[in-house]
Amino acid sequence: MMWFPPAALSLILLLLGQAPPSRLQSLRTIKLRLVGPESKPEEGRLEVLYQGQWGTVCDDNFALQEAMVACRQLGFETALTWAHSAKYGQGEGPIWLDNVRCVGTESSLDQCGSNGWGVSDCSHSEDIGVVCQPQRQHGSLSQRVSNALGPQVRRLEEVRLKPILASAKRQIPVTEGAVEVKYEGHWRQVCDQGWTMNNSRVVCGMLGFPNQQPVNSDYYRKVWNSKMKDPKSRLKSLTKKNSFWIHRVICLGTESHMASCQVQVSPARGKLQPACPEGMHAVVNCVAGPRFRPPKAKPRQKDPWAEQEPKVRLRSGAQVGEGRVEVLMHRQWGTVCDHKWDLVSASIVCRQLGFGSAREALSGAQLGQGLGPIHLSEVRCRGYERTLSDCRALEGSQNGCQHENDAAVRCNIPNMGFQNQVRLAGGRNPKEGVVEVQVEVNGIQRWGAVCSDHWGLTEAMVACQQLGLGFASHAIKDTWYWQGTPGAGDVVLSGVHCSGTELALQQCQRHGPVHCSHGAGRFSAGVSCIDSAPDLVMNAQLVQETAYLEDRPLSLLYCAHEENCLSKSADLMDWPYGYRRLLRFSSQIFNLGRADFRPKTGRHSWIWHQCHMHYHSIEVFTHYDLLTLNGSKVAEGHKASFCLEDTNCPTGLQRRYACANFGEQGVTVGCWDTYRHDIDCQWVDITDVGPGDYIFQVILNPKNEVAESDFSNNMMQCRCKYDGHRIWLHNCHTGDSYRANAELSLEQEQRLRNNLI
Repeated sequence: MMWFPPAALSLILLLLGQAPPSRLQSLRTIKLRLVGPESKPEEGRLEVLYQGQWGTVCDDNFALQEAMVACRQLGFETALTWAHSAKYGQGEGPIWLDNVRCVGTESSLDQCGSNGWGVSDCSHSEDIGVVCQPQRQHGSLSQRVSNALGPQVRRLEEVRLKPILASAKRQIPVTEGAVEVKYEGHWRQVCDQGWTMNNSRVVCGMLGFPNQQPVNSDYYRKVWNSKMKDPKSRLKSLTKKNSFWIHRVICLGTESHMASCQVQVSPARGKLQPACPEGMHAVVNCVAGPRFRPPKAKPRQKDPWAEQEPKVRLRSGAQVGEGRVEVLMHRQWGTVCDHKWDLVSASIVCRQLGFGSAREALSGAQLGQGLGPIHLSEVRCRGYERTLSDCRALEGSQNGCQHENDAAVRCNIPNMGFQNQVRLAGGRNPKEGVVEVQVEVNGIQRWGAVCSDHWGLTEAMVACQQLGLGFASHAIKDTWYWQGTPGAGDVVLSGVHCSGTELALQQCQRHGPVHCSHGAGRFSAGVSCIDSAPDLVMNAQLVQETAYLEDRPLSLLYCAHEENCLSKSADLMDWPYGYRRLLRFSSQIFNLGRADFRPKTGRHSWIWHQCHMHYHSIEVFTHYDLLTLNGSKVAEGHKASFCLEDTNCPTGLQRRYACANFGEQGVTVGCWDTYRHDIDCQWVDITDVGPGDYIFQVILNPKNEVAESDFSNNMMQCRCKYDGHRIWLHNCHTGDSYRANAELSLEQEQRLRNNLI
């Protein structure tokens, strides 16, 4: 074994591109932090403190090894994954690092290669985020900034209602009971002295309820007094132990969390003054929103949601009660700009939709970009408004807002207990596996498998939402390689058919008696869940502007005929004489989601198309149809399959996918795939169609084979007038951009509706 003196060893290490040990120890380590959701301290936007200023890191070339270094520096054991394209929102200030290149063994991010401090061609739409393994290294401290509530929330993180009446104990969700807060691992009570309906409003909002109603305080006082007289009662013993932690609460009613209220902590044990003199525990009665209300339950007071359909909605959320905020104005849906967007305004949206107060007011299109108009900006709510339209706001066009500034919310929702009735087993990670559900079988609650007959992506989406794991990337019908939980192998749920709006698989349509043609075992249903998903949207205006007719000679259509891109009547023609009349148009498909759109199948199953001279990765990507005004199909596109690529990307984003040279296929977040009007099969053969009024319809991802955060905007429709020689397309729009009665007006009262895909 050769020996080198220290000076020579340092020189060798430098020549090899590595710093000697003495230099590594002397480096001034930079500081990192994560900016993200309060509930998940292990993930968020990665920020770096350099020269006294916090800045972000660009996602160019950033991969798992760089994330591992960052997570270890933050005190976590390792990294699970990384997230590009500002998934956790756009940061502010400088972009300190770009093209970071780590080996994976570095102890600090500044030991990795990069362009240099502050040298970057990126925008904040490319801010990198990381997801670390939750386990922390021994002795490490959290470097964390929340984009939700302040640090005082941690003292009052959990609040619950403890039901007292027998009827309240049987309810799901629990809407009435004594207010309890968790402090130092123990549930403590809140004194009712000075308790107001404003306090109740804040507590109900935290628990996922939009409103509150008065309680029968006289009855609760009688119950309290009777239990206090019983020396064996639990309440008596708790009172002696000074179980009251909060002596007095003063809320305005506009707060999103009780931690934002004025809170007076009760005196410590041993003090002379009592914790709650002549008082009892505070009792609250909340009103559940329509989605969480028992079927026959009716609130005591007027139901604000029964009057009319809300003029606000959430889109592209991974969970119930979250999404991009869209409002209905001038008969058209549009988004809200995030300028001055805060928890107060977000809570108005949540309560208007029947949820509780807002947990997070998200900016920077963190839940995907919308399309169409930006209706509102600088929304300023006081906190008491019934609807968002009651708040003061500017028109979105007044201050230069773009869709990358779309506002979003995450609302508090009631605890329905559904998450405890489903689980995954046997997967390689916590987000995949065999789906096991708990249902009642012959009066007994049993765990078992779900039959994979008719199991699809919609059902898998409901399962992942119920589990709190985001979107479904795959609905798996063959799970022989995953071992389920012992004793839970029998099928207890079959014939599951979900619409996608259910809160749990148990709410979907299903068989009465279980009937599964394949039995259990290898044919049990499984899922793979993901945090974010793409969102495809067609450029309707481009279709309208580029549509035209072409009488194309048969001599130029041999290749298209081989690929079945013509109507059946073409088979009967005297080739190569004659022509086919084609409705041609360009289509431009944007990915406005938070993840790249990738084909369902791998390279091994891609199909080579000689006519197009490249591989096609997806069999059915879009449907092109010509319909009568009553919805009957008279002609359709016959494009056999598709190649997916980034035709173009906005400034600052790099193209990642290309069809040429057997390249990787997909559509990057923020980019678009364009099919020009002059390529083969980019048409509808209307040779056999007579003059008249029609509807031209395009449906993206028609079989829902690839996960998306929002399927409702996958359809585009145009009114179409054909006189036998010329054709006009007008009123082209995505399927959910107008309200129902506006759509009826557009279609001249022909009872045509936008079907949600």
